[in-house]
Amino acid sequence: MKKFIFIFTIILMATSKILFAQVGENKETKAKFDPARDPYTDVKAAVEEASKNQKRIMLDVGGEWCIWCHRLDKFIDENEEIKTFLHENYIVIKVNFSPENKNEKFLSQFPKVPGYPHIFILDGTGKFLHSQDTGKLEKDKSYDAQLLLGFLKEWSPKK
Repeated sequence: MKKFIFIFTIILMATSKILFAQVGENKETKAKFDPARDPYTDVKAAVEEASKNQKRIMLDVGGEWCIWCHRLDKFIDENEEIKTFLHENYIVIKVNFSPENKNEKFLSQFPKVPGYPHIFILDGTGKFLHSQDTGKLEKDKSYDAQLLLGFLKEWSPKK
């Protein structure tokens, strides 16, 4: 009986360790808007990559608190055509806006953001091109694939 309890305890400990490790991984991989990130550094790196690969830069402004930000991420991730087009034509940078870090100085160089998520499009040199209210791309409790893809195509680099 003691042997059974010992083996059961070992199995229980090992299983709980695996489960807790997976929960921790999922929490970290879901966090996309990081208050600690420096958008100036991110844009600088994006300009280097965008200029080499003839891409535009998309600034996705929002926060982990924002349900529509998560809906947009999920919508893009589940739509293969949009996801592929986005990655072929844009460098995407998540810019955090939250009580921990509003990135006010960085965002002050762009037009006022009316709501979140909000998208700014920059050319390959980092020059501001367009401000997009994502509410105009919504449909019901999600986004409209044709509107979103049309927006991405309209502002994509001309090749």
